[in-house]
Amino acid sequence: MTALVVAVFVVVYLGMLLGNIPGLALDRTGVAVVGAIMLVVGGVLTPSRAWAAVDVGTIALLFGLMLVSAQLRLGGFYTAVTRKLGGEGFGALGLLALLVAAAGLLSALLSNDIVCLAMAPVVLEVTHRRGLEPVPYLLALAFAANTGSAATLIGNPQNILIGERMHLGFARYLLDGGVPALLGLILVWGAVALAWKGRLLRDPSTWKPVTGPLPELNPWHTIKGILVLVVVVVLFVLGRPDRAVVALGAGAVLLANREITSRRLLQLVDWNLLLLFFGLFVVTETLTQTGLAARGLAVVTSWGVPLSSSLGLSVVTLVGSNLFSNVPAVMLLLPAIHGTGSAVILALVSTFAGNLLLVGSIANMIVASVASGSGIAIGWRDHALVGIPLTLALCTLALAWLHLLAAV
Repeated sequence: MTALVVAVFVVVYLGMLLGNIPGLALDRTGVAVVGAIMLVVGGVLTPSRAWAAVDVGTIALLFGLMLVSAQLRLGGFYTAVTRKLGGEGFGALGLLALLVAAAGLLSALLSNDIVCLAMAPVVLEVTHRRGLEPVPYLLALAFAANTGSAATLIGNPQNILIGERMHLGFARYLLDGGVPALLGLILVWGAVALAWKGRLLRDPSTWKPVTGPLPELNPWHTIKGILVLVVVVVLFVLGRPDRAVVALGAGAVLLANREITSRRLLQLVDWNLLLLFFGLFVVTETLTQTGLAARGLAVVTSWGVPLSSSLGLSVVTLVGSNLFSNVPAVMLLLPAIHGTGSAVILALVSTFAGNLLLVGSIANMIVASVASGSGIAIGWRDHALVGIPLTLALCTLALAWLHLLAAV
């Protein structure tokens, strides 16, 4: 049985690294789901034990927040915000600053992946109309979404998971993560502006957006979504009731809609991400029960990289997040960490690590995919030129801030 567990784990995490399995039409979600099924079919787990391995609270929280994002997307909120920022009243650097601020703030309250998916087509439209080079603005969108999402426990999937598993307080984490995320957005603007200095203008006739029609602003649907989001955040800050229950309640309120059908809202839920979580929960939990994960982390510690130290945990998280992607890396590391301080470091570093390489986060790949649809290539060199120094600076900033808080 142990051999089957190891084989499934290796194949699944190889799929996380490569994005697929060579020769098969399986993406990351497909690999994780097939791996979980093989553990059940192979007799390692019964179906009931496989279901028990899934963290229902995390799935429920993700699902509810996805419905809130879907409401705002269908209401044209993201389109209206991005177009407003792209008005003629701001210069190239001013637009870049506003885009970074908006993407970062929205990602702190909503999923960074959803923010990128909704805003990227509008960024293409705005830069085309203004005669601006789209690549730095698209990169800024991805960097800002990743960075801003670190501010809260609901900004991205891995933070949601860490918050639920480690029982972190929403308000307390806002102090821990909010300052590095806010200062990090300034670093994002500076890094992109410096890297693309003198190259922000482009002849708009050289490419044509092919993103299709975008949702127009519907004031009522947007206001409804915003009001529900405000109530959700207030309840999160107050700490009662359970966050998953709050998110599900919010989703139920939005599904009970007189104009937007439940089908349209549910179609915008990222079912692939939810299924990815299901599969990874089963595979990771099974490996943990064998004791192999603990032994592997013990080997890392023996190499002089102890997870008990802030620096050691940061290095392992940074490397693991870019080898396997941040969600799988967090699932592997969670059983080995103890205490609120380590949980906060894991949340911040795994999130900032998404900026290191183009394949480091789903948000990056969403932006690259939308750009590709308009014939615009975002190369790994363009991303790495900004992403590598930015990530190192962000991680250093986070550790310095947490050290300062601990000393006060």
